[in-house]
Amino acid sequence: MTATTGLLKIVRNFASEIDRLRWSTPSHVYNPLIYAWHAHREYLQRYGTARERVLLLGMNPGPWGMAQTGVPFGDVAMVRDWFHIPSPLAEPLPPQHPRYPILGMACHRSEGSGSRVWRWAQSRLGTPEAFFERFFVWNYCPLLFIKDGRNLIPERLGKAETDALTAVCDRALATVVRALQPSVVVGIGRYAQQRATAVLGADADVRYLLHPSPANPAANRNWPALAEQVLGPWLPLPP
Repeated sequence: MTATTGLLKIVRNFASEIDRLRWSTPSHVYNPLIYAWHAHREYLQRYGTARERVLLLGMNPGPWGMAQTGVPFGDVAMVRDWFHIPSPLAEPLPPQHPRYPILGMACHRSEGSGSRVWRWAQSRLGTPEAFFERFFVWNYCPLLFIKDGRNLIPERLGKAETDALTAVCDRALATVVRALQPSVVVGIGRYAQQRATAVLGADADVRYLLHPSPANPAANRNWPALAEQVLGPWLPLPP
């Protein structure tokens, strides 16, 4: 089994297992590993093969990012123009909240976090291939949750739901880490950092990078400088 085949199998099993969970707190749950599998598979096949890179661990999809494109932090414009990954959607789509339609590449909204991450990567390293020689990006949870017409972060789920979700996502993260053997894990945001530490142990090399969300004033001030500070040891010298 090749590294790519192994990772595809891991993620396919993860997608099926997490899709079987049941929810009462959110009104809507989107699983892009199911309906946007074509694009996510392409992402894994292109960039998921190498080992001993830095694993950048996100939290869960944004409504205008991976929920539309199937790519982690997958701002539509960046997936279309930088990655050049097509994102056809598979039917049937899940029940959708009217404020958060699943439009795929027809979505005209920008995912602020994803745009910030990938535009920094583009300006710093030029091509996706150059970026993924050093890094790989994975979301701890692949599901988007919506409640009361708003994006619901996993930490706001009910206890029973949180326990079930955490068990599945923890197992998947441990399996992905075994497959990719990263040199270090960087949690993008405290939640991702905490879950990585819980799964890998206090002695594991798990670091923290501020989440790039536009809702975070500190990220708005100069997130690229923070990324340079944390990821500098694995970046080439600036031109």
